[in-house]
Amino acid sequence: MEEITEHFSTKARPRSDSVNSTGTQSTGSRMLLRQRLTMLMTCMDDLNSKDRVHAQVSKTLDEVFEICGQKAQQRQKDQFRLYMVTWNVATAEPPEDVSSLLQLHSSKKADLYVIGLQEVRAAPLKFVTDLAFDDSWSHLFMNMLAPLGYIKVSSIRMQGLLLLIFSKLEHVPFVRDIQVTYTRTGIFGYWGNKGAVTIRLSFYGHLMCFLNCHLAAHMNYASERVDEFEYILESQTFQGKKPVSVLDHKIVFWFGDLNFRVEDHGMHFIRNCITSQNFNLLWSKDQLTIMKKKVPKLQEFEEGPLDFQPTYKFDLNSETYDSSGKKRKPAWCDRILWRIKPRQPPPEDVFEEEDDDTVKEKKKQLLEDLMEKYPLKVKQDLYTSKMEYGVSDHKPVIGVFTLELRKMYDIPLVRLCAEGDWSADLDAMVTYSPLQPFPSSAWDWIGLYKVGFRSISDYITYTWVKDDQVAFNDERIQVYVSKEEIPVRGAECVLCYYSSNLQCIVGISEPFKVSILASCILAIFNVLCSLGLLAMSQKKDPFIFSLEIQLSGYKDASNVSVLIGKSAHFAVSYLWSYESSLPSL
Repeated sequence: MEEITEHFSTKARPRSDSVNSTGTQSTGSRMLLRQRLTMLMTCMDDLNSKDRVHAQVSKTLDEVFEICGQKAQQRQKDQFRLYMVTWNVATAEPPEDVSSLLQLHSSKKADLYVIGLQEVRAAPLKFVTDLAFDDSWSHLFMNMLAPLGYIKVSSIRMQGLLLLIFSKLEHVPFVRDIQVTYTRTGIFGYWGNKGAVTIRLSFYGHLMCFLNCHLAAHMNYASERVDEFEYILESQTFQGKKPVSVLDHKIVFWFGDLNFRVEDHGMHFIRNCITSQNFNLLWSKDQLTIMKKKVPKLQEFEEGPLDFQPTYKFDLNSETYDSSGKKRKPAWCDRILWRIKPRQPPPEDVFEEEDDDTVKEKKKQLLEDLMEKYPLKVKQDLYTSKMEYGVSDHKPVIGVFTLELRKMYDIPLVRLCAEGDWSADLDAMVTYSPLQPFPSSAWDWIGLYKVGFRSISDYITYTWVKDDQVAFNDERIQVYVSKEEIPVRGAECVLCYYSSNLQCIVGISEPFKVSILASCILAIFNVLCSLGLLAMSQKKDPFIFSLEIQLSGYKDASNVSVLIGKSAHFAVSYLWSYESSLPSL
């Protein structure tokens, strides 16, 4: 080692260990190390490859690569569960229960749900109504997932195409930079019955893109389907420092009713393969598999094995393939694929002439690990269909993935706090603090939500962060919420800061209690007192007495009794719902 030092001593920069702080020392050390590595590579060019010093330097660098590689592997990585659904619902209304479809009773809970539907009913009047009030499918999924702590963070619809993304509440402040777009491919690109709807987002700093497609139908249109897909990729861009395409994202999920069919084989052979579960005998004639061998862009996408029944076409409410006069051949029309953005290859000048293939591969892997400071890996855990759902002629397909990644950040952009006691008696105060720089706007707002809210639009009330600003002290900003906008019945609530630039929630408060309006409590107290007095006069229990009045339909009761009975019924219901907010009576 002394020999190496001596050889470079005339060219090396003098070392300085005098630093002012830990942060400065870390930054200075890294800069110094980079400078030395640059000088080292320059000096290596002047060395003879047969020189003993050259061999020692190479050995030392190998050891450094080994150490750095081990350090890179030791950095903490987190795993997240992504649950995806694609389903052509054939204009049907949703079933009553989708617990099995979403595996809601599984011990392994999803962190993200991505649900892509095709052929959602889009009759003109219904479509306009759905745009204003959400469609029946969105309502179903929100109602099923909200009680379990999932929030709809984004959605997009283009006629029959619908894409929904749900996140666990704990991840919501880290689902950022949400953008949506769509592409029509029906009737020469003017009609949206075919095409794609897309949502891109940043999940803990990793850019992800979800592309829900419905491509051209019929057996003979395989090439047209590929053309449509390539057109969608070319036409869709997202805003950023520079335009971002679909394939610029770290990971892309491509799914939907892609409409690729099984070629050549006759109906009898296909059905025998399905009955005997020899699905692999059909794979070679699957059109998407065939096209992937021909089209380089498709080869970048991965897909799990098709170890489940073809999902098209079924008689409604059955597991029987098409028995109509057309007798369409079964096919895997409904698919889920993914693509990881290729890594940039390491520079060739890091390899030595005498390095064998094993050493080169080792160096390459270590360099890639070092260059990729925040890696993202994807593993598919499940790829199958859900045969029990029969409202459509397609069966839904699910894909469950494990995302292994290193978080680029784990602190929300904004911290929120509800100050003091909240009720509709007084104006309430909110304190928020920006924890990191972000592009705030006068259009940002803070919403008050009930715990268990379904989507961003479910706020009870909101306040603009600029218009209602009261004070600004050391990055702690206070805004108020008018008492007229606070719910009189009270509830368990949270506050959410919504960024209009990032199109997402960037901060969530701890849950807090909004108390019942004092005047409501007093009214309930007076009703109960009146009820008690009337019940005592008739020597009955007040609660039983109120139920008797309700059950009798008020036919045999005096006007006073009817009034008190109705009020008592309301009061008892109120007490049941909000007993934790009431004082002891």
